[in-house]
Amino acid sequence: MRLKKIALFCFGCSLVTFLQQADAQTSILERQREMFSRNVGSAEQQRAQFPPHRIAGNLYYVGSESLASFLIATPEGHILINTNWEDSVEILRASVEDLGFNFEDIEIILGSHAHGDHMQGDALVKEMTGASVMAMADDIPGLLRIQPGGKPHPVDRILEDGEEVMLGGSTLVARLTPGHTPGCTTWTMTVEEGDEIYNVVIVGSMGSNPGFQFVNNTTNPTIVDQYKKGFSVLSSLSVDIPLASHPAMYNMADKYERLGQSPNPYIDPEGYRAEIEAVETLFLDVLASQERDAAAESQ
Repeated sequence: MRLKKIALFCFGCSLVTFLQQADAQTSILERQREMFSRNVGSAEQQRAQFPPHRIAGNLYYVGSESLASFLIATPEGHILINTNWEDSVEILRASVEDLGFNFEDIEIILGSHAHGDHMQGDALVKEMTGASVMAMADDIPGLLRIQPGGKPHPVDRILEDGEEVMLGGSTLVARLTPGHTPGCTTWTMTVEEGDEIYNVVIVGSMGSNPGFQFVNNTTNPTIVDQYKKGFSVLSSLSVDIPLASHPAMYNMADKYERLGQSPNPYIDPEGYRAEIEAVETLFLDVLASQERDAAAESQ
């Protein structure tokens, strides 16, 4: 928060107005930090195995306490969404095997977005399994910069918005929901549970992390339009079971404790809408704050 610049801009304003503006900016920063901390967790939580479990149908959770990974098990091999940090790949292997599946049967590696905490392990998992790595076109530049230990980041298939990934009777659709990264990808699919078919939405991410620049961003000048498109797409999706790249985004810990109850606690369309609304509201508040700062600086 730039108090000196705010003070100059508010010279002639009342002290109350100045303090209100300062408090508002502090509140926005605090909300950003709180949401970031809620989602990302600590380094230990990112590498601590969460009990692997079946969510619904052939969809399983195999991630850590704060970084989500999902396994779609099929008769022709498996699809893995998010390899996370390279040094946590053994957690993935343990979770997959604890569920009774062979880690080496993973045929396809997908990701939520080109950040190391979600896709750094791609090269190692490919080396261990021979799986194909697939990623959204707009995230390829960022993905290629993720090279743990100097290993080139593998990309076997480049995806465009709306493309389907199919294996063993399961079909996932890549939905471009940009903003958090230019190629941030939300995956949609259906799962069968008894006589019911449920729409699953695995949100890539829409977080407005501390330090994200929305105004006068010369590196990514369309970032605001990207975020607005991402929120528009997410709001349009039909969802029964909402999931995401961070478990806190869909309150996994609480839902896991209620597994076995009827209805399935992961069925939560209302929770999905509430989360999207909260994250979009924070984005708009951060944007408005940065626009006010830019206007003050220009005077």
